[in-house]
Amino acid sequence: MDTSKPEASAAALPLYSIHAIRYGHLERRSSENFLGGDSHDVAMPLDYYVWVIKGDDGRAILVDTGFSKATGEKRGRQILRPVAEGLRALDVDPGTVEHVIITHMHYDHAGNLPLFPKATFHIQEREMSFCTGRCMCQDIFRHHFEAEDVVEMVRRLFIGRVAFCNGTQEIAPGLSVHLVGGHTDGHQVVRVHTARGWVVLAADALHFYANLERRIPFPAFYNLADMLAAFDELLRLAETPDHIVPGHDPEVMARYPASSPGMEGWIARLDADPVCADVKALPAGYSGIG
Repeated sequence: MDTSKPEASAAALPLYSIHAIRYGHLERRSSENFLGGDSHDVAMPLDYYVWVIKGDDGRAILVDTGFSKATGEKRGRQILRPVAEGLRALDVDPGTVEHVIITHMHYDHAGNLPLFPKATFHIQEREMSFCTGRCMCQDIFRHHFEAEDVVEMVRRLFIGRVAFCNGTQEIAPGLSVHLVGGHTDGHQVVRVHTARGWVVLAADALHFYANLERRIPFPAFYNLADMLAAFDELLRLAETPDHIVPGHDPEVMARYPASSPGMEGWIARLDADPVCADVKALPAGYSGIG
C-alpha cells in the first residue's frame, strides 16, 4: 500500500480541525499496559476517546463511536460524559452525521451505532471478516468485542450503510485511512491534513505515547509482528512523531489545548500546536521497563 509522505500538492488540500472527546476512564497499572509487564507497576490509567474531524464547510466526520452506558457498566468502565454530549458540545448532531470511520470493532470503538442513523460506516473489509469469522471461536479474541455491536454493523451492511476499505483509501481529499492490522486483523489508522501538517489518529495501533517511545506494545493484539510494524507505519504517515495521537493516553488532554473555553480535560484540539510537547509521557516516578 502507498504510505508515502505528502507531496508539494498537499498545499492545495483542505485543512481540517480535529477534536478528541474524552468520554470514559479506567484506573489501571503500568504492568497491564506493556507486553511482558512492568516491574515498576505504577498508576497508569486509560482514557477513552472518540474523534471529530471537521472540514471548512463545517461538516463532521466521526472516528469511532465509543461504548454505551450499558457496556461500560458491564465491563467496569467509567463513562465521564456520554459520547453524544461531547458531539453536541462541538455542534455536531449525531442524528445528522453522514460518515463514521471505524478503526476497529472492539467494544470501546464501535458501540453506540444507533446514535448515527444516517451514517455510512467506513471499515476495513478484513476487520469485518475478523469479527465475524473463526477467530471469534476463541474467547481471548472475542472478549474484546460486543456481539450486539457486531450484529448492529451487519444490520447496517444490509441497509447499504457500510463502505468497505481495502488497505489505503481516501475518504475525502486530505483524509485517508491506512490498514495496519496488529491490534486486530483489520485495524486502520486515520491520516488528516491540518494547518500544522499531517496528523495521524493511531487509535489502538498505539495506546500510549510510551508504547511507541519504548517500542513495547500494549498486551492485546492479534498479530505481534504487525503491531510492531504499525509503529513504523505511524512514523511514516505522520509529519513528525509529535503528530501521532495515541488512542487511550490521558496525556492527550495535557498536550493539546481545549477546543473551547470550559472544555479543558474533556475535548482537545489536535490540529493545534501542542501546548506542552515536552510533557513526559510516562507516569511520575516511571523510569523505564524492567
